[in-house]
Amino acid sequence: MNCTCENLEYSSLLASFKELLKQNGLKFTKQREVVLKTLYEKNEHFTPEDLYIFLKNSYPELNIGIATVYRTLNLLEESNMVTSLSFGVAGKKFELANKPHHDHMICKRCGLIIEFENDKIEQLQLEIARTHHFRLTSHLMQLQGICEKCVQEMK
Repeated sequence: MNCTCENLEYSSLLASFKELLKQNGLKFTKQREVVLKTLYEKNEHFTPEDLYIFLKNSYPELNIGIATVYRTLNLLEESNMVTSLSFGVAGKKFELANKPHHDHMICKRCGLIIEFENDKIEQLQLEIARTHHFRLTSHLMQLQGICEKCVQEMK
């Protein structure tokens, strides 16, 4: 049987997840696994509610509760296996943290999230930190505005 890099990457992620559960005195369950697997396979930004609905529809045979989704996402976020984007009172959207660093543009009208990378911005942030004698350890950039589709709909 051939093993692809993707399978190896997921296997490693799954092993880390199992270890995380063990360290926190939690059991490894199929419900918790499908949360991780869906984040890995779908490569999207999910609210806990959207993820719950997706899982209920995709795995009708599993008895998965919304509390399991919330607890699993929070545990994954605390361990830096997932990251979240905050939408204030609208809550958070989660994504797996296995991607290279990227930033986000967020449509304030429809919620569309566009990921982007820009080396000039990254270098400028480092330069600004150096200028202020600040040791930069991480950052999160969210540009908020209106996407092209919503701008067209507003005309």
